[in-house]
This record gives sequence, C-alpha cells and structure tokens, in this order.
Amino acid sequence: MTDDSQHLKVIEQRLLWLSHWMIHNANHLRPKQDGIKIGGHQASSASMVSIMTALYFSALRPEDRVAVKPHASPIFHAMQYLMGNQTREKMENFRGYGGVQSYPSRTKDIDDVDFSTGSVGLGVGITALASMVQDFIRAKDWGAEVDAGRMVALVGDAELDEGNVYEVLQEGWKNDLRNCWWVIDYNRQSLDGIVREGLFGRVEKIFEAFGWDVVRVKYGALQRDAFDEPGGARLRDWIDACPNAEYSALTYRGGAVWRERLMEDLGDQGDVTALLERRSDAELAALMENLGGNCVSTMAEAFAAVDHDRPVCFLAYTIKGWGTPIAGHKDNHGGLMTKAQMAEWQAHMGVAEGQEWEPFATVKDAAALKQFLARVPFFARGARRYSDARLPVPAVAVDTSREISTQMAFGKILDDLARGDSDLAARIMTTSPDVTGTTGLGPWVNRRKLFARAAQSDAFIEHRIPSTAKWNFAPEGQHLELGIAEMNLFLLLGAAGLSHSLFGKRVIPIGTVYDPFVARGLDALNYACYQDARFMIVGTPSGVTLAPEGGAHQSVGTPLIGMSQDGLAAFEPAFADELAVIMEWAFDYLQRDGHKDGGGDPDERTWLRDETGGSVYLRLTTKPLEQPGKRHDDAFVQGAIDGGYWLRKPGPNCSVVIAYQGAVADEAIAAAGMIGEHRRDVGVLAVTSADRLNAGWTAAQRDRARGNAQARSHVESLLGELPRHCTLVTAIDGHPATLSWLGAVAGHRVIPHGVEHFGQTGTIGDLYRHFGLDRESLAQAVTHLTVGAAVA
Repeated sequence: MTDDSQHLKVIEQRLLWLSHWMIHNANHLRPKQDGIKIGGHQASSASMVSIMTALYFSALRPEDRVAVKPHASPIFHAMQYLMGNQTREKMENFRGYGGVQSYPSRTKDIDDVDFSTGSVGLGVGITALASMVQDFIRAKDWGAEVDAGRMVALVGDAELDEGNVYEVLQEGWKNDLRNCWWVIDYNRQSLDGIVREGLFGRVEKIFEAFGWDVVRVKYGALQRDAFDEPGGARLRDWIDACPNAEYSALTYRGGAVWRERLMEDLGDQGDVTALLERRSDAELAALMENLGGNCVSTMAEAFAAVDHDRPVCFLAYTIKGWGTPIAGHKDNHGGLMTKAQMAEWQAHMGVAEGQEWEPFATVKDAAALKQFLARVPFFARGARRYSDARLPVPAVAVDTSREISTQMAFGKILDDLARGDSDLAARIMTTSPDVTGTTGLGPWVNRRKLFARAAQSDAFIEHRIPSTAKWNFAPEGQHLELGIAEMNLFLLLGAAGLSHSLFGKRVIPIGTVYDPFVARGLDALNYACYQDARFMIVGTPSGVTLAPEGGAHQSVGTPLIGMSQDGLAAFEPAFADELAVIMEWAFDYLQRDGHKDGGGDPDERTWLRDETGGSVYLRLTTKPLEQPGKRHDDAFVQGAIDGGYWLRKPGPNCSVVIAYQGAVADEAIAAAGMIGEHRRDVGVLAVTSADRLNAGWTAAQRDRARGNAQARSHVESLLGELPRHCTLVTAIDGHPATLSWLGAVAGHRVIPHGVEHFGQTGTIGDLYRHFGLDRESLAQAVTHLTVGAAVA
C-alpha cells in the first residue's frame, strides 16, 4: 500500500468515527429538551465514507462542485471538521439550534457547501444543470477564463426512484452534457425495505441510453485478491448470485455465519474450502464486506481512471452501516447504535475515553497526515465561494400609449434590453420548458439566439420559409431551451442563480412558465430558494383570465405560493408601467448580497428596504388593459415596489375601498365608478404585491414587539387613515385569501372576491361573472353587504 493510500485509509477511519460520534452525542449524551429522537443516519453515512474520502482527498479539484447525499451530511461535516473548516461547538450541537444541519445547507452551515440537499433527487439533478450553466458561461467572452469543473452528485440508490432524475438525464442528452459525475451509493437498502433484485441492471441501461459511461465498482481490493486465489472464481460467482436481502442479513450476523453459509454452499469444493479456512472469522467478514464502494483505494482508482469529460455514473456497491455493529441490518436506515454498542465499537476503533472529539486521535503519525492534508488539491484554495461585481441596471421603460397586456409588456421590455448593449443584458440567461414563444420570450430569443455549444442553423431560414421565430443555436446564444419538465426549469434557474458563487461570474436567469404549472416544479422552486439562488420566474398566462384554455390551464393558488415561498418576492402588476418599475428594481434585487451567517434567522429584518436580496416571481396575463398614462412620481414608483399605491385616493369619509391585484384592474376601477354614484369618497387601492405588503406588515410588527414603537409598514400607512367603518372589497384572479388579510391591518371589514374552484372554458366575461369578479358583481356586493347613505 502506498503512502497516499495509507493516508486515505486513516482519513476514512477518522471520518467514520467522528461522524458517528457526533450522531451518538446528539442522541445519547446531549441533554434532550423535546424528548424525541434526534436521528442522524449512522448507517447511511457509513456506506458513503470510503466514497467521500476517495473523492474529496484524491479526485476533486477546487473548481469541482459536489451535491452530497443528504443522509451523508455527518460525513461531510466530519470532513470539514478534520480540515479545520467546522467547529467542535457546532459539531456537538448537530441538529440543534445553530449547530451543523441535518442535511448540508449553503445558507445555514458555515462549512463549504456547494449545493444544499435534503429533498431527495434534487441535489442529483442540479449538478447536470449546473454543468450546462458552466458551459453557457464558458462560451461567452466574459466567462471564457472560468476553469471547467466537474459537477458531482453523491447519490443514494433509493434517490433514483425520483422521476425528476430521469427528466434531467433526457435534458442532459439533448444539451450534450459533459463534466458531470453521479456516484451511486448502491447499498441496496432504503427506509422501508431492500432494493428490488435486478433493478440496477435496468438503471445502467438507462444511463447508457442517454450517453453516460457506467463504471461498476463492485469488488474491493481484498475481494479481487481473493478471486485470484484457487477457488476465487467460484466465490465471485456466489457473491454475484446472492440476493440483496440475503447479503445484508449475512453481513449483520458476522464472520461465523458467513463461514457457515459459504461452507454449506461451496464447502465441498476443496479450493474454496481452503480459501475460507485461510481466514479467521473476522478476516472473512472483512473480505465479504469489502465491496468496491467500501474500499477507499478501489474508489480512488476508479475516479483516477476517468480521463475524459463525458458524463459518468459510478455504481459503487456498498454495505449500509459498513464498519459498524449495525451493518446490514434491515432497520438500520433510521437506527442508532446503542450506548453498549458504541462503547464496544469505540474500543474496536481504538479511541481513548476523552479523545472522542480529537480530529487526529488514533493517528500514529499526525504530522505526516497533516502534511498530506495540506497538499490535497480540493482544499488547497480554502473556501471556494466566489463573488462577482453587481451589474449596473439600465433604465427600464415600456410604451403605455395603447392597450397592452403585462405578458406583452414583459416581452417588449426584454426586446428593448436585447436591442441594447448593457452589461446586464449580456448576462441574462432566459429559459423556458417548451413555452418560449407563448410566454413573451420570442423577440428576445430572435435577437439573442439560443445557446448550444456548437452552432446550428435554422432550416426554415435556410429554406426561406417565413416564421416569426428565428431559431439559431450558437455558443453566444442566451436562451437555453428546455423540454416540458418544470422540475428541470427550476433546477436550472437554481443552478444559474448560484453562478456568481459557484463560478465567479454573475448570470441573470429569467425563466417563463405557464402560471398553473409553477406547482409542477414547486419542490425544485423551494429547493432553489432555500439555497438563496437568484432568478426571475415569470408565470404567464395566469388565472381564469386565460379563459378559453379551461381549468387545467387556469391557476388559482399561485398567488398564495408567491406569498408563502421564502426567498421569493412575488408581484402581480396590472399595468405595463408598474411592470417596468418592478423589473428595474428586480434586476438590482437579484444582485443584492445574501445572508451566509451559518445559523440563526437571517430574515429578522425591520423593514423591506433593509432587506437582503432574493428571487422574484412575476404573475402576468395576456389580457390587454387600457393604460393609465405616464406616471413617474416617487409615490407611484415606491408604492409599486413596496406592494401598493392609491390609484384613487379615498376621502375623509370613505366607506368603501376596492383593493385589487392584477388583471381585474379594469373591473375594479369600473366598479368603483358605479359605486361612486351612490357613495362618497370611494377609494381604489392598486396592489402590485400582496406578498410585499404582508412581509412589510409582519416585519414592522416584529420590530414593534422588540420596542421600536415607531416602526410602521407601507400597508399600515396606506390603510391607517381610513375610517374604521370603511369596508374593503378585495378582488383578484386567484384565491381570495391573497388579499382578505388586509382587514387585519387596521380592523376593517373585508368582502373578498376571487377564485376558489377549478375554472372552465368560456370568455373572460363569462368567467368573471361566474366567479363574481366582474364590475357588476363587485358593485352589487357593496350594495347588498354594506350599509351606506346614498348621495343627496
């Protein structure tokens, strides 16, 4: 064994111990306050320790990025602790408040997490899409100097049950994926059972069909040496034929049972008997558990053998719980070593009492190991998070001289940016899941082209066939077209939205999707926001306003998604000038410094203008509206950004205010006119963002609770002067709860109008009348549900 191989073996054992002690401490030694199990996945960590040791300490370079298997988080934190990048205090507080997180987190952990993981399958998929983003950047003049790194996913075999994994495989094939490794921890055990026999033969064929190299790492060095002995071929055949569940059960029962079973099946063959008898029970158990994924030298060799940039799937056979007393047990996924088992294992590992947290305990030559660690390439540059300068935001404007929809206005704003030569426009990356032309991106794509690593001409242009779409693919292209898979859309936006940190080059990602199908990618949207990725998502067309398309294409709950999603500022403007103001603000908001405090609550802000940045969601529509004319005053601009402004300011005796958001603006304004024939001082509140209004209100309340009596939110200022008897009539083409909370701000009665049920086909007028969103319904609600004096 070479010196480097010996160092890897020592590191492997150190990580195995530290990770398991951290979990044991949290569950059995640290005082419990809630009386519930802390957990920590000891067995899932053990099966990954050899793989991660070989990967991080022999294969990776600083430019590589890794999504760690969620349940291997303890190994990752132990590794960072060994390297001095994690504190003992946070290790001792594993899964506690302010301690190292259950699953690696970019925003909550202080160690060098590349991609947050936790929702299984998503950390797998984002690596392929991050590789595509890397290619996008490197193809541009402003990103050519970026070193090409490998995007690596450490994958639990059960994660391959997730459908989004296969959606990503297809997208990678279409986009000539490269520089991507997926390392599958094939321990054949999941939470509820054993992986089905023969499954991975089919999985391998799927990878191969999509152009991946598949490297099966099945046998460790001990096994391969044994196979070279007389009788070794028969032993290998027996291992290959042994069912997964049987192999796990025999592993748990240990060397004596291994011997009994092997002698029963193979013992009448003299050379095999001799092979077994040359080994003690402990040696025989070590041999049978020496699968390729549990052999650090074998894994290092497998990684080193790859000398190309094609995507590679490493299928690494492992034992779940390898090297511990719970290895192979059916229940070990959530199981923990008992105190007695840990005490016995501690003696086996040679860790002296009182030395449990020492990084280099049991290391015979600590100086030599530290010298080795100092020259490991992956850690040589320290933390590998980059930053990139904020891009100046050009003025954003749009023609409001005629009727226009917000979707069309969005397209015109991007088209105007495409015509210019701003640095910001050069960094925009647009994307859409096969709805580019129907969501307003067509003009932008025509001017800025589609991205591909190799130029591809448009056959329709070559044949001089008229078309509004000029589909030219080129390395300089700025639109990355996706297939119909919203999970891929949000994973791509998440990867691109981290580009400033991952690659040192800022990208401004803008994605479009039919608004109802935001929900199809909701898990990936949440995942992207959890990582503090920065992107703009445009949901359009939206609501029952998309009338002829029917209920399957009409969104209802998406405004509530926008309100509830952390890290996402949601807007639903009605007019083009509102959209222009919001987009100009958003381009700056996407670039603001985030919070990387490694614990605590980063969102305890006092008021919205003190906030850090985030992502932005625009809910737009295809319904053209007559525009209110040019508006540039500060109250309008800041009101549109903060969430609302008075379109028609109420008088001192106001008894009714109509508060609307989005496409129903014309109905709300007309209803106010009808009501005004009988009521004085009717107000109209234009809400551009219920999300922003609500966030400011709750932030101001928190600040007042801490003693700042002067804290006052924008919505409190808007509604604070209304008489208490005033009624708020709210209207939105979406769930009415989006605005009905406005009554709680200052104690006003609310009559909410919106959509609570699936839509159907019809005209806009038909559906507005059906759901009570037309002007007559709004006016009648005031007449029948409020008491007010008629105008004399």
